[in-house]
Amino acid sequence: MAISRKTFTALAAGLALACMATVPALAQTVTQPTLEKIKASGKAVLGVRETSPPMAYALGANEKYVGYHVELCERVLKEIAPDAKLEYMAVTAQNTLPLVQNGTLDIGCGPTTNNTARQQQVAFAVTTYVSEVRMAVRKDSDLKSISQLAGRTIAASTGTTAVQLLRKQERALGGAPIKTVLGKDHHESFLLLETGRADAFVLDDNLLAGMIANSKDPSAYRIVGEPLGAEPIALLFRKDDPTFKAAVDGVLTKLMQSGEMEKIYTKWFVNPIPPKNMSLNLPLGTTLRQLFATPNDKPLETYQQ
Repeated sequence: MAISRKTFTALAAGLALACMATVPALAQTVTQPTLEKIKASGKAVLGVRETSPPMAYALGANEKYVGYHVELCERVLKEIAPDAKLEYMAVTAQNTLPLVQNGTLDIGCGPTTNNTARQQQVAFAVTTYVSEVRMAVRKDSDLKSISQLAGRTIAASTGTTAVQLLRKQERALGGAPIKTVLGKDHHESFLLLETGRADAFVLDDNLLAGMIANSKDPSAYRIVGEPLGAEPIALLFRKDDPTFKAAVDGVLTKLMQSGEMEKIYTKWFVNPIPPKNMSLNLPLGTTLRQLFATPNDKPLETYQQ
C-alpha cells in the first residue's frame, strides 16, 4: 500500500496537532519492540523517498516505490516478518529521523548518512552504500573543482549533510562566500540547477547520477570535482531495540556474504533502471566491496580520520 504525498502531509499534520489523549498511546507504541509491533499490526511501515534514484524513488502514477534501498528493505522484511503487509510512506531527509523515533516508521529506506549525531536519535544497520559528495553542473559550466565555489550559487537539499559540507568548504576557501540555496527535496534542488538559478547541485554521487539519468536531457549535465566527503549510507530504525537491529543486520550480512548484495547493487547502479532504462554506470567500488566482505555500522566520523 503506497501513501501519496498529499495523504502523508495530512498524516504528518494530524500527528503534529494530536491532542493530549493520543500521547500515551504513541508512547506505548514507541516502547513496544519493533517485531512485536509489526506482528500485532500485521504490517511494516517503510519510509521511502520520492526523488532519490537509484536508492529510493516513486515510479509512475500509482506511486510504486523502487530502488536499491527499497529492495533491501523488502528483502529484510520478507525474511524477518514474512507475514507482514508492507506499507510505504513517502518521507523527506528532514522528517525521516523523527518519524523513526516516534514509531511511525518501522524502517527507513532512504539514502540516510550514518553519523554520530544521528546515532543519538536512531540506530543504523550495517553500511550498504558509501557515497562521495560531489557536484552536478550543466555541461557548459566552467566549474571543475570545489576550489571554484567561492562566490557561486550552489543548490543543496534541506536536511542533507551536503549543507554542512558546503559550509565547511566555505570556511576553508575564505574570500567570497558560497551562496547556498536550499530545495525542499532533490527534485526541487535539481530544478534550481536545470533553470540556471544555481551554478551547481551538491549531493551524493549516486543520487546525482540518478537525477541526471531521469532528467529531460541527461547529456546536458556532468558530475565534476573532487569529493567533498565520503559518507556511509545505511537503513535505519529505532534505537534501543537490539533484537530488531540484529535481525536486520543478519539478513544484510547474509546477502553480502552470499554475493547476492553485489547482484542487487549491479541491478540499480550498473544495469539500466526505470523509468528511462538508463544506466548510472557506477560499478561497485573498492571501499564498498571491502564493506561487503567485513560488514560494519561505523559512522561518518571514522571515514574522516
